[in-house]
Amino acid sequence: MARIEDYALIGDLQTAALVERGGSIDWLCLPRFDAGACFAALLGSPDNGRWLLAPAEGGTPSRRYLDDTLVLETTWETPSGVARVLDFMPPRERAPDLVRIVEGVRGRVAMRSELTIRFDYGRIVPWVRRIGDARAAVAGPDALCFRTSAPTRGENMHTVSRFSVAAGERVPFVLTWYPSHEPPPQPIDPERALADTEAFWREWCSRCTTPLPPRWRPLVRRSLMVLKALTYAPTGGIVAAPTTSLPERIGGVRNWDYRYCWLRDATLTLLALLNAGYAEEAASWRLWLLRAVAGDPADVQIMYGVAGERRLTELELPWLPGYEGSRPVRIGNAACEQLQLDVFGEVLDALYQARAHGVAVQQEAWAIQRALLDHLEEAWREPDEGLWEIRGERRHFVHSKVMAWVAFDRAVRTVETQGLEGPLERWRALRDAIHAEVCERGYDPELGSFVQSYGSTELDASLLLLPLVGFLPASDPRIVGTVAAIERELVHEGLVLRYRTREHGIDGLPPGEGVFLPCSFWLVDCYELLGRHEEAHALFERLLGLSNDVGLLAEEYDPRAGRLLGNFPQAFTHLALVNAALAIAPHLPSLARRRAPGSRGEPAPR
Repeated sequence: MARIEDYALIGDLQTAALVERGGSIDWLCLPRFDAGACFAALLGSPDNGRWLLAPAEGGTPSRRYLDDTLVLETTWETPSGVARVLDFMPPRERAPDLVRIVEGVRGRVAMRSELTIRFDYGRIVPWVRRIGDARAAVAGPDALCFRTSAPTRGENMHTVSRFSVAAGERVPFVLTWYPSHEPPPQPIDPERALADTEAFWREWCSRCTTPLPPRWRPLVRRSLMVLKALTYAPTGGIVAAPTTSLPERIGGVRNWDYRYCWLRDATLTLLALLNAGYAEEAASWRLWLLRAVAGDPADVQIMYGVAGERRLTELELPWLPGYEGSRPVRIGNAACEQLQLDVFGEVLDALYQARAHGVAVQQEAWAIQRALLDHLEEAWREPDEGLWEIRGERRHFVHSKVMAWVAFDRAVRTVETQGLEGPLERWRALRDAIHAEVCERGYDPELGSFVQSYGSTELDASLLLLPLVGFLPASDPRIVGTVAAIERELVHEGLVLRYRTREHGIDGLPPGEGVFLPCSFWLVDCYELLGRHEEAHALFERLLGLSNDVGLLAEEYDPRAGRLLGNFPQAFTHLALVNAALAIAPHLPSLARRRAPGSRGEPAPR
C-alpha cells in the first residue's frame, strides 16, 4: 500500500481527490467533501474503487504541480519513451469533473486505464452501460459519466482502456458525477477546462500580498492553496481535511473523520489567509459562520457540515479494512456533541482580526458575537473536552480557559479600538477574573510550568499558544518555564507531541501516536518570541523538509519510521506552517505575524 506521503491533492473547491505517485486515484467523495466515496482504495483495496492510469509496461514517475496551480503533472520515463499525465478538477459551476489528459513526450508509450467505481465507500458495484459515446455507472442516487477518445471495454467489473501515445499526441479522460435521476451532463472540452483551471489558480495565487524569503515562498504558497482547496465554495465553510480514518498510529484506533468544518480549524485557516491578503475568503467564511451558529448560543457546536449541518452521526464501516489495517474506518464524528470552550475564543479572535484587516463591520455579526459572549460569561467556568477532543471525563483544561480569556479580551479590544458597542467594564472584569484564575490554578510552581488542566501535573503542547494569543508575554518567567518543560517532556526526536498518551489516560484510548506537526510549528513561534532565532529557523526548516515532494503535510509524523500519519492534507498543519513563516520572516508588520497585541512581548492585561 502507498504511504500517505505518496499522495497528491487535486480539487474543485467542493471536493477533492488523492492521486497516488503510481497513477492511481485512491480517494474521491462526490459530489462534495463529506459525501460517500466512489474511490475508497485508500482505506481498503483496489476493489473498493480507484482509477489507475499509468504506462502498461511500468516506468519511473516524477511529479510536480504546474507552477501556482492545483494541476498535477506526472511524467513517466519508460523503456519505449516518455509520457505525461495531467490530473485536475476544474473549479466547477454545477457538475463535478475529474479530468486526466495523457500526452506523449518522446517515443511511443503504451498506456493502461483501469477504472473501478464503487459507490458508498467501496461497497456498491454500480450498473454500467453505454449511453452514446459515454459509459454511465449508476447506483442509487449517484451516477458517473465516463468519456474518452480511447477505446474502452468492461473487464471483471472494471472499465479498461489500452492505448498508446506518441510525441505530441494527447488523449483526454473525463469522469463526471451527476444525480442518477437526471440525464448525463453535456461533455466539457478537456483542453479548455485545463486552461481555465490553470488561469483560476494562478490568478488566485497572484493575490497573495505578503513578501516571503524566496526559499520559503513555494511551500507557503502551496500551503495557502491547500487551505483554499479545502474551502467549500458554495457556502464558505472550510473542512479540516478531505479524508477520513487515516490513522494517527499505523494499526491503531485513532482514526477520525475530518471532512467537516471545525470552528477552530476554520478560524485559524481564516487568519492564515487574512495574513496573506485574502480578505474575500474571510467575508465568505463570516457568512457561513452566521448561518451555522444561528440560534441559541448554548447550542453552538465545535464543528458543522460544509453547509452548516449539525447532525454528524458517527458510524463504522465494517467492509473496509482500513489504511494498513487501521480499524475502525469511521464516517461522521461524535465529537460534534462535545463542549470545547476554546472555540468561543477562536471565533471572537478571528472576527476581531477580520475587522482589523479591513473586512467591513456587520452589525448582525456583532450581535451574534455578543450573544456568544453572554453565554460564555457562565459557561467558561465549566469543565470541557478540550482542544484534543478527549473521549474521557471533562476537565478544566488550561488552554480552554485561556481561550475564554481571549474571547473577552478581543471583545474589549473591539469596543476600545473598532467602535462597536458592548458592556466594556463587565467584559474587562471577566477577562481579569479568568486571567487570575488560570495563573493561580493552571500554573504549578514546583514544575515551573503551566499544566494541562487544573490540579494536574501533565504537560500539553497547547500551552505553547499562551504567548501567541497574548495571554502573557513570552518573556514572563512562567512562559519561559513552560516552554522549557515542554522541551523536556514532550519533544520527541526533535518534534512535539500533543501530550503523553498513556494506558487509561485522559482520552480513554490506547496509547501511541505520532508527533503532532502543528505543535512543532507553535514551538517555532515561541522560539522566535523568546529571541531564539537560530533555533526557530532550524526547526522551521526541518518541518518544511517533512513535506512530501509536492509540498503537502498530514496531521502527524512518525520520526522513527520517517513517514506521515493522520488525515491528509491537513488544514491545521498547513495553516500553522503559514503562520510560523509569517512569524519568523523578517521585515513583516507585527499584525501579520501574530494575532493580537500582547504576543510580541508587551504585557497583556491582567
